[in-house]
Amino acid sequence: MKIRLTLMLAGLLTMLAAAPMVKRVVLQNQRVTASEVVYEPGKPREPYIRPTDQVIVFLDECAYERTDSKTKEKTIRKRKSGEVIWHDQGEDAPQLVNLGTKPFRTLVIELK
Repeated sequence: MKIRLTLMLAGLLTMLAAAPMVKRVVLQNQRVTASEVVYEPGKPREPYIRPTDQVIVFLDECAYERTDSKTKEKTIRKRKSGEVIWHDQGEDAPQLVNLGTKPFRTLVIELK
């Protein structure tokens, strides 16, 4: 039993270490879902289409590379702790890569 539990925990830790980002819901109700998202250094967040309007609050100062899904153009963005940005539902969310040496966190507020 201990060996199985140890193997399961090791597998879970390996998956978390390999994850480009970790998302944890901190508030959810009929109107919003707020999640803390942690971006690991050097690991890409895959592109997606935004399912809702979103307010994103940068909790840590950071720099990341943004790759446009259509043009493949790469730009570097720098954000300060407390900076807030808005994204519309249906927008393309491009690939992002944390350029720092430590994780950075955002608070993503999705409006329903």
